[in-house]
Amino acid sequence: MVIREASLETVCGITSTLPANSAPEVAFAGKSNVGKSSLINALLNRKALARTSGQPGKTQTINFYKVNQELYLVDLPGYGYAKVSRQTQEKWGKMIERYLHTSKQLRRVFLLVDIRHEPSENDRMMYEWIVHNGYEPVIVATKLDKINRSQRQRHVRMVREGLKARPGTVLLPFSAQTKEGREELWALIEECLEDR
Repeated sequence: MVIREASLETVCGITSTLPANSAPEVAFAGKSNVGKSSLINALLNRKALARTSGQPGKTQTINFYKVNQELYLVDLPGYGYAKVSRQTQEKWGKMIERYLHTSKQLRRVFLLVDIRHEPSENDRMMYEWIVHNGYEPVIVATKLDKINRSQRQRHVRMVREGLKARPGTVLLPFSAQTKEGREELWALIEECLEDR
């Protein structure tokens, strides 16, 4: 996709009303610090449209990035590590759940998992939860540049098996640094535009 324009259009906090968008949405879920904001920046060829941080839990809102007036990339709050109270984490969980249940434009959910590590219990729960909500998640194995080429197959298998991914689930290795996997990711997103 040629990115002609991209902007952060809507930011939804815990008590916000979700926007009634008319364009298709694709959402990115994953634990804190897995690289959701970096992935969005890489997709959009921007350095810092989505704010990134070395500190887990930076994204505490649902952020809607409008692309070319025809699509939204939706950055969901990270789960897991964030140094916030359990009560706040539960509110984030409810906010994400409300979004998955009520968005009329959500076409696809991408679940980001760090390729270097075995998926956590939180990752497995999120995968099951996305499936339970009626979506067939695409697994994006991030931070591909951090492992050797010779380790890739083993790590991809570890992620797939660790999530207990259903047969046929798409798993895409990705690096925000090198942009490897970017074109394949865009191809999957553009499929959603054809479904309108």
